[in-house]
Amino acid sequence: MDSSSPNGGEALPPPPPIPPNVVPLRADKGQVQKPKRVPMARKGNARKGQPIQLFTNHFRVNVANVEGYFFHYSVALFYEDERPIEGKGIGRRLLDRVHETYSSELDGKYFAYDGEKSLFTVGSLPHNKHEFTVVLEDIASSKSPDGGNSPSNGERKKFRRHSQSKTFKVEISFAAKIPMNAIASALRGQESENSQEALRVLDIILRQHAAKQGCLLVRQSFFHNNPRNFTDLGGGVLGCKGFHSSFRATQGGLSLNVDVSTTMIVRPGPLLEFLVANQNVKNPFEVDWAKAKRTLKSLRIQVHPSNAESKITGLSELPCNQQMFTLKQKGDAEPQEMTVYDYFVNIKRMELRYSAELPCINVGKPKKPTYIPVELCSLVSLQRYTKALSTFQRAALVEKSRQKPQERMGVLSEVLKTSNYDADPMLKSSGVSINTHFTQIDARVLPAPRLKVGNGEEFQPRNGRWNFNNKKLVNPTKIDRWAIVNFSARCDIRGLVRDLIKCGEQKGIHIDQPFDVLEENPQARRAPPVVRVEQMFEQIKAKLPGAPQFLLCLLPERKTSAIYGPWKKKNLAEFGIVTQCIAPTRVNDQYLTNVLLKINAKMGGLNSMLSVEHSPSIPLISKVPTIILGMDVSHGSPGHSDVPSIAAVVSSRQWPLISRYRACVRTQSPKVEMIDSLFKPVEKDDEGIMRELLLDFYTSSGKRKPDQIVIFRDGVSESQFSQVLNIELDQIIEACKFLDEKWNPKFTVIIAQKNHHTKFFQTNSPDNVPPGTVIDTKVCHPKNNDFYICSHAGMIGTTRPTHYHVLYDEIGFSPDDLQELVHSLSYVYQRSTTAISVVAPVCYAHLAATQISQFLKFEEMSETSSSHGGMTSAGAVPVPELPKLHENVCSSMFFC
Repeated sequence: MDSSSPNGGEALPPPPPIPPNVVPLRADKGQVQKPKRVPMARKGNARKGQPIQLFTNHFRVNVANVEGYFFHYSVALFYEDERPIEGKGIGRRLLDRVHETYSSELDGKYFAYDGEKSLFTVGSLPHNKHEFTVVLEDIASSKSPDGGNSPSNGERKKFRRHSQSKTFKVEISFAAKIPMNAIASALRGQESENSQEALRVLDIILRQHAAKQGCLLVRQSFFHNNPRNFTDLGGGVLGCKGFHSSFRATQGGLSLNVDVSTTMIVRPGPLLEFLVANQNVKNPFEVDWAKAKRTLKSLRIQVHPSNAESKITGLSELPCNQQMFTLKQKGDAEPQEMTVYDYFVNIKRMELRYSAELPCINVGKPKKPTYIPVELCSLVSLQRYTKALSTFQRAALVEKSRQKPQERMGVLSEVLKTSNYDADPMLKSSGVSINTHFTQIDARVLPAPRLKVGNGEEFQPRNGRWNFNNKKLVNPTKIDRWAIVNFSARCDIRGLVRDLIKCGEQKGIHIDQPFDVLEENPQARRAPPVVRVEQMFEQIKAKLPGAPQFLLCLLPERKTSAIYGPWKKKNLAEFGIVTQCIAPTRVNDQYLTNVLLKINAKMGGLNSMLSVEHSPSIPLISKVPTIILGMDVSHGSPGHSDVPSIAAVVSSRQWPLISRYRACVRTQSPKVEMIDSLFKPVEKDDEGIMRELLLDFYTSSGKRKPDQIVIFRDGVSESQFSQVLNIELDQIIEACKFLDEKWNPKFTVIIAQKNHHTKFFQTNSPDNVPPGTVIDTKVCHPKNNDFYICSHAGMIGTTRPTHYHVLYDEIGFSPDDLQELVHSLSYVYQRSTTAISVVAPVCYAHLAATQISQFLKFEEMSETSSSHGGMTSAGAVPVPELPKLHENVCSSMFFC
């Protein structure tokens, strides 16, 4: 060993001499690429907590054929006249027919087809390129709930044009070779493109297996056409129960993750009945057809009496009894102009009860329409409903898809049995066999952190819950300049004020009598929401002696009030007034306590805090100034692809506290998941999110800069981890450098995922797993640093754990310290007296994005926008900026 080597390795030899005729070039600094950050490996397992044995919905998979290869082939489909088939509808039927007709030419091989352009076999086909001609009968009635087997209407037209053409050409060409031992490499933590592809092939086999059973396919979730699985959500929408099934590489080996899944479908049956239910009207003549046109676009119908299946492309301009078309006559007779209504009633001899005055359904093309009277149309089963659900539909979906742990385990065992994967020829030839028993795992239950409340009292929550009975808040506020505004809510206001003051007193909050109760003018009730809010503020200015510190707003409807958005915008952006909205239907002591918790947090108080936060003795965080960030991006509801996405970042303040937060919210391009305004240089300034939050931390934490930054990022999938590490983290570092070039804080980056399918069950109890249950072995990643935690008490249904991925850790947390920090951050949520399922900063980021999104009337914009339906390319839709919050409230917890 040479001691002169800086790394303790051997010293490098001197460079060779430069020839006399060569002039050395200076390396261009700009060309030097920074090394990409990759997710860190696990440092070891945590030890703290009470050991517990659990079952999980992962089923052990054995792969016998480790020496073999998957062969990947590209698939191209053509009509008889060599035109490519553009729709992806008919592929599965064509490939099934290829397999039936040409099995011997394919050496009897089975294959897995993804429904589009890829096909996989175990071992190679006889040739690198195969061309086949296949004939399909009965094209018109082919149907596929997943859009996987049914030709689009445009294609069906082409079949008719080409003398009922039923002949197709299929080309299969070699593309790549994937070693099956890549799966074994993935299980050792050596992930590569090959291992991801090999697991993708196994997932495609599962999809094909479900498609052959006539299922609706939604990624890796499968839904059978069985009315027993349907549940009515109202509005013509059904919840459809199915199951999720996918292969996962875990520490315990390859596993099949099977879970219950639910999607929304349109109610099959008469189209008019669906529209009447969907729009909540009494009869077909009250239907709003402009709205109906958007709802019906691309849905598939069967037409009575032939039951031919078609796709809806639009509606007729005129009612059925006025909409003309040209009827071609036999022979050389002149074509005849007639109405659609006359054709069906007089020529087809069909009785039409409603259709005369209603638009027709168009199943043709814009320039070559084919009109059908609406009452002859029935919606086909298993068609996804992709519009946003109403509040009531969402509540019904949640309620009807709940399952207690034991019930869910029973359903999953049954799913595995009926799926009969062992009989699948592709899985057989891949050497895959699936154990039918739930995997048993070791877990630990962390004790709840001690909490501090008023009068120096401390206590330990039990079963993830506590209350403020006979307790004072740790830092109560005083409410003296306040008023009540009533937007026509029916309520005993005097009683409400009396009870609120009394409840506040018990919790340590001093509340004076309100200045006034401002009642809405009864004539204003029918005015637009913005006008109602404006009129109320005219009253506020006229009747109150000065700007109030706080306004309590009474709304007539819960959760659905159109006044909420304009009211919040007026208070928070224009006047800087803290406000709390309530819809007082059942007012009791518990209700008032919950309202006061929110008000106290918004006004700058604190309800409870961690004892270790007060001492302060949080490992690594209490010693060094540390800021904790929660980051999230909320997207517009399904079907509103032009609605700007909202990026929200919340940050802790007043270090060493980790219970106080503030938020910064910005709009960005629709459906963009990466936050693009963390660092935003404009001329010589930075107008990004991070500058605002870092300066706030500095001023609220005794003029200290954070030397450690802990980031909790929500809502990203595994494929986006690299972007979080290399794009978002870079922006945050640049924002820090912009403030001080010499400042080098340490970072820890953690992803919080709720959108996964892993569940845990107690082995000897029908109850949910206890709060504080943490799992970092067996079902976790073979190499990366991840763990599952159920921090909350699951009271209803089956607990959904949060999956945390530690991507980066310069701060150097031990596994125990990091898991305890995450667990503790579920106990600092100021709005409730329960541990929550995900860390509070992430929850606050959700709340801030949701509340601020109400400022912009996005819904109206998206209804009228010409880009409705998916123009999300850069610059296609100008993104409206959010109004800035007033300085009085911008650093408050207004989102509580």
